[in-house]
Amino acid sequence: MWVIFSFGSALFAGITSILAKCGIRKTDSTVATAIRTVVVLAFSWIMVFIAGSQSGIGDISSKTWIFLVLSGLATGASWLCYFKALQLGNINKVVPIDKSSVILTVLLAFIFLNEEISLPKAIGVILIGVGTFLMIEKKDVSGEDKKEGKGWIFYAIGSAVFAALTSILGKVGISGVESNLGTAIRTGVVLIMAWVMVFVTKKQNTIKEIPKRELLFIALSGLATGASWLCYYKALHDGLASVVVPIDKLSIVVTVIFSYFVFHERLSKKATIGLITVVCGTLIMLIPKF
Repeated sequence: MWVIFSFGSALFAGITSILAKCGIRKTDSTVATAIRTVVVLAFSWIMVFIAGSQSGIGDISSKTWIFLVLSGLATGASWLCYFKALQLGNINKVVPIDKSSVILTVLLAFIFLNEEISLPKAIGVILIGVGTFLMIEKKDVSGEDKKEGKGWIFYAIGSAVFAALTSILGKVGISGVESNLGTAIRTGVVLIMAWVMVFVTKKQNTIKEIPKRELLFIALSGLATGASWLCYYKALHDGLASVVVPIDKLSIVVTVIFSYFVFHERLSKKATIGLITVVCGTLIMLIPKF
């Protein structure tokens, strides 16, 4: 069952990227992140009360609280980097780098969670790394593409690193708490972090200037994120982090398809080969060890 939740997470995560991109064309990415987190938090707590798990707050151990908070902080950092990268760069280039966090996640799961790196996982990691490299043009690294904002690749890399940390910290954090409740608590941490960044950068005055259309997309992206998170952490609670994360990263396929129809972004032949390689690597990681 946790595999189904993993694929559900991938679907909603892919949709999130498209909706978020539509909501940050004129709106500052940090402000947009803070607003959408409000929606995610509301959605998360509604699911907590539907599941009836709110009574479990008092039973959460101090260790679980620490890891939930750390996971929330890592998520907040990942989000801020990711949506800044989306605002500056091409979505078909930002997403592959962000999804490459699966490589670091597998390594961290091996080191800290004692999850075995089987031959299929090793092959999958290599293919994902190669595929991601193929989807990144040389000019992207050197910043020669004038159509895109400078520095997006560094934000994308930061997003991937913090996303990997989120997965590991989240796995430990939700091991001692019901997944919906754990998701709601860590979302609260993300909310605080996001709004602190808004006020630190003194961008709170731009909120009233957000176009209504973009505000709608930001809210919708928040709902999609909430759905993705609930599926993701349910899968992470029941399954292996080194398997759940790769499935979740298949959201790149959903993103590429939607970006073609919504933003008319097309992949080059090299990038298409890279995408196929990433998908093959991800699917290979799902093969039982032998």
